[in-house]
Amino acid sequence: MNNSRSLQTERLTLIAATAEHLRSELEAPEKLGELLGAEVPASWPPGVYDRDAMVFLLGETLKGGESAAGWLSYYGIVRSVHNERPLLVAAAGYFGPPSDEGTVEIGYSIADEARRKGYATEVVRALTERAFTFANVARVVAEADRSNVGSTRALLRCGFEEVGAGREPDHLRFEKRRSES
Repeated sequence: MNNSRSLQTERLTLIAATAEHLRSELEAPEKLGELLGAEVPASWPPGVYDRDAMVFLLGETLKGGESAAGWLSYYGIVRSVHNERPLLVAAAGYFGPPSDEGTVEIGYSIADEARRKGYATEVVRALTERAFTFANVARVVAEADRSNVGSTRALLRCGFEEVGAGREPDHLRFEKRRSES
């Protein structure tokens, strides 16, 4: 699970975003689909994963180089079933490598067409499990809008606990400590 290029869940392959992926996505989502070998849904990009996030992640990817590999953005793709083309359903990842205190923050957005199917839970579990394979990670944190019941449920299903208010108004902060994994 410690591979920084891709992660596997029951139904998803999470592919670490490269500068080439992010540049293509900024130009046209169909180009991203070609690179990933997956269909890009009409609602892409999902949720809070917007153009500003893509530009930020591209900058961080270019700045961080190899040391940033696996500590930024991933694309969640539903693997092919019955010869259907794989489908891009999630943008997810970390806000960067672990802090000096051993904290890693995760974030994720699920495409409208793929919500309420358990993909967020798979993404949260995969990112959390990967983070805890590193000895210097003591806790994983995440935030969710108070009104986003699906996101809150995914975090709780994965063993996160609500620990207070988030950075944004109406956001809640969640965490999972290594001892709870």
